[in-house]
Amino acid sequence: MTQTTPPVRPLRADAPVPVDVPVDDEVAVLERELGAPGHVHRSRRPRIHRAWFVAAVTFVTIIGAAAFASLPGLLIEPLEKDFGWSRGTIGIAVSVNLALYGLTAPFAAALMDRFGIRKVVAVALTVIAVGSALTVVMTTAWQLILFWGVLVGLGSGSMALAFAATVTNRWFVARRGLVTGILTAAGASGQLVFLPLLSWLVVNEGWRPASITVALAALAVVPFVWLLLRDHPADVGLAPYGAENFVPKPPPVAGAARRAVTVLFKAAKTGPFWLLAGTFAICGASTNGLVKTHFIPAAHDHHMPIQAAAGLLAVIGVFDIIGTIASGWLTDRFESRRLLAVYYALRGVSLLFLPMLLAPTVHPPMIFFIVFYGLDWVATVPPTIALCREYFGDDSAIVFGWVLASHQVGAGAVAFLGGVARDLFGDYDVVWYASGALCAVAALLALIIRKPQKAKTSLAG
Repeated sequence: MTQTTPPVRPLRADAPVPVDVPVDDEVAVLERELGAPGHVHRSRRPRIHRAWFVAAVTFVTIIGAAAFASLPGLLIEPLEKDFGWSRGTIGIAVSVNLALYGLTAPFAAALMDRFGIRKVVAVALTVIAVGSALTVVMTTAWQLILFWGVLVGLGSGSMALAFAATVTNRWFVARRGLVTGILTAAGASGQLVFLPLLSWLVVNEGWRPASITVALAALAVVPFVWLLLRDHPADVGLAPYGAENFVPKPPPVAGAARRAVTVLFKAAKTGPFWLLAGTFAICGASTNGLVKTHFIPAAHDHHMPIQAAAGLLAVIGVFDIIGTIASGWLTDRFESRRLLAVYYALRGVSLLFLPMLLAPTVHPPMIFFIVFYGLDWVATVPPTIALCREYFGDDSAIVFGWVLASHQVGAGAVAFLGGVARDLFGDYDVVWYASGALCAVAALLALIIRKPQKAKTSLAG
């Protein structure tokens, strides 16, 4: 008896294959339409998910953008010497830069939803390059505020941690804490790569070649962003890493500025937003505003060579990488608010000891401070992003942008007030002690945060 093969039905022209299902489900649909299960070729999934390549490009991009962040502490004394500007005046430009860095972030996150990550980041890097390059022709303090404060501040704000949060939220479901830690560490990696070079240039060639180097570093990353970065996993037909189902790419969201402000008003009605914003403001005050801006001139006040002080700041970047990645790993496993409380408490203790450690030479207690402080530098970021995601769902990247704005406002305030304190008292001791006390307050605020009753998909949920 001859066995006959069932006739194969042709695929109907009007039989759509859903675009919002995984590859295996699309194959199943084709097999049903063809009436021949097992006869459709199943393409082998890549061993390494595309999300990891996107994360790698993001990492390199943030490293390139981080070059400018290494420069302010190196410029204070050269600009004071060349132009006769006070440290308070120079601090105004740094404050504007840091404040705009934060205030731009939520709007940049909304613009990424409207125009895509790739376009926003490419434009931001170009603005950073233009602002840094123009500083070499400045002659007055208002030009420093415009070029370094406004232009570099706006560009860097679009490259802020909200960028890392957006990439993580779109491309990853699993390992979000770890990826957040890795991308956050990219800023420290940029500091590690560029700070020794920039300090050598400032000492041996002057501050202008250092500014040009920053501009070129930002421009060099633009081709990588344009050619390799993708806005959403759906652009390449993939589900996010760790997701069980394919996630369609959402349509562009119009009214980016209006959405950013709307999300702020809704978030501002909740207690957790203000607690997160308060702790992160103290985080910025005790890192970017204080140590990154004033550590080098403070060490030089104690007759430590500028290159030695810059080397210590670069070492902070080395251990920051370790600490931030470890913090991301811990965030996947432990309660975020308790992690924040521990991080802020330890940072405050270390700052209280710093005035006693500054000396003309590098000695073992100073090295211990650098290692200890470096491990804690931005370890606060992964648990803060996790709490934003937990409370605010799909709007978490924009909410984190506003929380980051508070971080930079705190940083800008201390960058300015630290310079004023140095002009008034002749040293930075009062600034170190005040920042240590503020970190203790941040630890208490973190413990007040409570977990939501249920996870939200958005602020409207």
